[in-house]
Amino acid sequence: MSFKTLNNQSISTARSTLNQLVDFIETDISSSSTRKAYQVFVTGGVGPGVTSSLFQTVYDQDFSLSTANQLFDMTVGLNSNGTTVSNVQTDVDTSGKRLFPSTSIMMREKINIYRQYAQLLLGDADTKFYSPFSNSDISNRIDDALIFNIKRLFVRDGIKRETFAMRFYQTAALDSKSGGIDYANLNVTSTSGSVIFTDVGAASEQQFSQTGGPVGNIVDASNTSRNVGLIFYNQGVVMLDLKKVISGSQHVSGVVSAMSNAAYLDAASGQTVIGDSHHNPNAKFIPDFLTSGSIDNIVDHFAGTRLGSTSNTVMTFQNNTSINSTLIFCRATADEFNYSSNPTYVDGNGRIVVIDSNVNEADQSQKSFTFVTSVGLYDSTNQLLAVAKMSRPVEKNDEKDLTFRVRLDF
Repeated sequence: MSFKTLNNQSISTARSTLNQLVDFIETDISSSSTRKAYQVFVTGGVGPGVTSSLFQTVYDQDFSLSTANQLFDMTVGLNSNGTTVSNVQTDVDTSGKRLFPSTSIMMREKINIYRQYAQLLLGDADTKFYSPFSNSDISNRIDDALIFNIKRLFVRDGIKRETFAMRFYQTAALDSKSGGIDYANLNVTSTSGSVIFTDVGAASEQQFSQTGGPVGNIVDASNTSRNVGLIFYNQGVVMLDLKKVISGSQHVSGVVSAMSNAAYLDAASGQTVIGDSHHNPNAKFIPDFLTSGSIDNIVDHFAGTRLGSTSNTVMTFQNNTSINSTLIFCRATADEFNYSSNPTYVDGNGRIVVIDSNVNEADQSQKSFTFVTSVGLYDSTNQLLAVAKMSRPVEKNDEKDLTFRVRLDF
């Protein structure tokens, strides 16, 4: 083992980016066993009450398994100034608390989620989201938001611009009458009307939020002038405008959670039927479903029916991983490192063990040489910090001037 002190000229730094392709498949999202609900919200009042999550987490397999990885969170947020909220709000009490009828579930929670993302991504809870991001015309305001919050494990240091795409079914399963109650299209997988949403054009029109970082507009791939949402690259947040990505005026039917103590048709106590001939026969996805359903009801519908149920890819993107490197150039000149301190390098008499034992050691053709197998890096107190191993031994003799480049990534 031999040592050599390195100077500053032997050390340099570099920065590079690694891109990884990420694919989420439809069954990861549509299966109930891969979506974990955190039911922390419970109402009081009539019936057993409504229990729901504020968001659901999607896993790449059964979430009860220890090997399952979290992919992203799904939730919904409503703008307090949007018509979906204002049309059902009944009053505001003296403390400023918004009041809603008992038929509207979790309205304050949906508003608070929208405000939470506005605080995180825009720096002000009272600010609104617009798509396109730079156009604050009221027609571009996102009032009803479906939000995907992709986990850090897959986002890494950010999503690469113009690599995001997802398949989405704008139309729910078509209704049909049967036995006095409408066909429950809330729970039936959509089979037509799929479109591709993408962030194409985000590289040429780069936009930034002061707190949320780089932002891109999500558009319809078949009509890139139609903006349907936003993507915050560093945060891994995808926000879709529900008024633009679904047929909101389509008739909705099915069973949702409700403050009810009586069973009716397919609805048990604590549930109600929406959109049948006796209960709001003209119900639409917007605003009726967004206001009558709990967050779990809404997420279950979109995750279970609007994103497909096959093994096809439903969402894809490339992430960015920033790699900071320190490059250390370790030079061994011709007259250095040609001798080894390994005890086996000499025989019992202290003579160098040569290849040909029949040749006199003093013969100039029998010069000492070594095979370099590793490079150790030490600090100023001779403490070993890192070891670089060669893929194969490298011969070193007095006719070779070698430089080994050691790269430390972090």
